[in-house]
Amino acid sequence: MFRFTSMKNSCILYGATGYTGTLIARLAKEKDIPIILAGRSEPKLKQLAFELGFDYRVFDLNDHKTICDNIRAFQVVLHAAGPFRHTAAQMMNACIAEKVHYTDITGEIEVFEMAKSLNEAASKAEIMLLPGIGFDVVPTDCMAQYLYKLLPDATHLQLAFAMEGGRISHGTAITMAENLGSPGAMRKNGKIVAIPTGINTMNVPFQSGKFLFCMSIPWGDISTAYHSTGIQNIETFMAIKPSLYRSNKFIQRYAGSILRSKIVKKLVKFYINSIPAGPSEEERQKGSSHVWGKVWNEKGMEIQARYSVPEGYTFTAMSALHIVQKILAGEVLLGFKTPSAAYGELLVKEICGENFEKL
Repeated sequence: MFRFTSMKNSCILYGATGYTGTLIARLAKEKDIPIILAGRSEPKLKQLAFELGFDYRVFDLNDHKTICDNIRAFQVVLHAAGPFRHTAAQMMNACIAEKVHYTDITGEIEVFEMAKSLNEAASKAEIMLLPGIGFDVVPTDCMAQYLYKLLPDATHLQLAFAMEGGRISHGTAITMAENLGSPGAMRKNGKIVAIPTGINTMNVPFQSGKFLFCMSIPWGDISTAYHSTGIQNIETFMAIKPSLYRSNKFIQRYAGSILRSKIVKKLVKFYINSIPAGPSEEERQKGSSHVWGKVWNEKGMEIQARYSVPEGYTFTAMSALHIVQKILAGEVLLGFKTPSAAYGELLVKEICGENFEKL
């Protein structure tokens, strides 16, 4: 049952001038959702705030008291400044101290696990910690919950996604750059274990008559789907061109140590900052995302399902603001929660009207 709280109002969006943060801010203006913009760069914030007619606050995340002073007046923080492994802890701890609900758009396994470790502190502070309210991981988390309810004794879960059209944002690319040469992950017998990225592959029927080649990756559901469903064995996959898969396999085998070097990662980040920040509006409108999942139990019973949602960054903005509106309306569960644990498997239908297709 939701705990209704309305002592404060409005939402502060931190990381508002990043690619995804700006999409969220523009959609908030379009939907007349009250938010305050925040981040480190005053010139960028001032320009965006003037354009959209929002107020703004300038602060960084290096000092706990500064964060607390700037978020105290708000009901919810929407944190959009990644890589979140470097920024989430500071913001979560400030939210706990100031009794402000926390959300973000991460897909990083370690951030979800960190939020879970703060469950008791968040509950005592009477707030919700709800990371991953964008494309990472709302569609896949809802799929996990849907399949689990159809097969409650499932022992294994596989989730896969495919993104068609557009480029990735700078923030996503930098997070990926920091993971260069690092192992992947899966959930095995309830534990997160390291495995080589791409060690497992499959052809996934994302659409009728259309199979796409996928390789295993360390997606956030390795953490969240377990906390949502309790299923003990979880693998996550992403559609990829076979040629890129072969390149990845070669790199993992022969150049992993090189990619882990600070010099290479610095060069990659320099290149990232020299290219467009993310997909254009036209690319986002033409793009789409597909999600598939499968569960099975010890008896050999198996269920598959799929659906499609808007392009990933577009979906993230829609999803994040939809969930923020729920929190502002007082629909809150205390402590650490996953999206489907907080709002159910039909959350995706609420956001974009999509229904599950059971196969």
